[in-house]
Amino acid sequence: MSTTSTLGTILTVARKELLDFLRDRKTLLMTLLVGPVIMLTMFTVMGKLADMRMKTELERPLSIPIVGAEHAPNLVEFLASQGIRNDEAAPPDIDEAIRSQRYDVALVIDGTFAEEWNAGKPARVEVVTDSTRRTAEIPLGRVNTALTAYSQQVGMLRLLARGVSPAITQAVGVDRRDLATPEARRGLLAAMLLPLLLLMFAFVGGAHLSMDTTAGERERQSLEPLLATPATRAALVSGKMLAASLVGIAGLLIMLLTLKGSAAFVTVGFIRALDMSFATMAGLLLVLLPLVLLGTAALTLLAAGSKSMKEAQANMTWMMFLPMFPVYALMVYPIRDTDLWQYAVPFLSQNQMVGKLSRGELPAPEQWGVYLVCAFGLAAIVWAAAVWRYGQEKLAISA
Repeated sequence: MSTTSTLGTILTVARKELLDFLRDRKTLLMTLLVGPVIMLTMFTVMGKLADMRMKTELERPLSIPIVGAEHAPNLVEFLASQGIRNDEAAPPDIDEAIRSQRYDVALVIDGTFAEEWNAGKPARVEVVTDSTRRTAEIPLGRVNTALTAYSQQVGMLRLLARGVSPAITQAVGVDRRDLATPEARRGLLAAMLLPLLLLMFAFVGGAHLSMDTTAGERERQSLEPLLATPATRAALVSGKMLAASLVGIAGLLIMLLTLKGSAAFVTVGFIRALDMSFATMAGLLLVLLPLVLLGTAALTLLAAGSKSMKEAQANMTWMMFLPMFPVYALMVYPIRDTDLWQYAVPFLSQNQMVGKLSRGELPAPEQWGVYLVCAFGLAAIVWAAAVWRYGQEKLAISA
């Protein structure tokens, strides 16, 4: 069969599969719209909740139990000026009150506080909290910040009383210059979640069509008549994978457009950091295109060996975890994204590229080169494996 005829067969099969897919309105809705809507809702709700928490817990007065408040009236008064109040008597068992989450943080002032304070010694206070509870993060930070400010203020006054400049205690003056891009500063959490969500959606975006046109046809016993047609099996499976890839790409495009458009209407939380330019969206599509092809080919390869949709869906379950591994690994053990070898590793390379683009950075030309060659090369290998699997005679026999 000539190259022109093979290409025509591929396009015909792809068009046929896409038309069948478009006729199934429920599947079309679930595949192309539910993903972006759920993603938008998740980011919007998370952004709103984060914004509400920051406003309520940072701006409202913080009431904490203070054991031994009578030993340090000046400290208690200073804390009150910082919005940290002691509105009620401390419970008899402060540890149990923290464990039961009645309070997030408590302060215990030692009975020798006044004596040590008057002697110019470090007066002891104890901050009681449960560091494993995330609800204690902001209250604990506020208490620690206030105690540090009080300690520094009293320390400077003591030096001035002795005729010593407080500046003598600062041997080095440290200034900070943050080189992070505005996009990265506006949405650090979004920059962590965005690669994970985009990688997963790109890898399994065309999963339903990949499984339905292989395992589904075997289950319906419509695959054997299809293989008996004059068209080559390579053209048949390539057309099916092309259709599934186009569905995956369409889903990605809808997701990116939805996220970009949502930033114009949502003004809370870190969703504002997702206001990507069209150039950034084009870069993300180029980065994720090999992953779409890889996921489509891999799912087709596995589904071709499955005798039912249920078996194919079981294979997809463990495949969904593959894009997660590097993302979670980098959360635990972050590494610099400057080494070229990272851009040759599947999933890790996509995570690094998406992370760069979402932070408003442009990957270096050599990083683009290594990534595109390795990513498209791997996708071509798996694509060829799926074509080879369809060329086996036992595929028709088992169908």
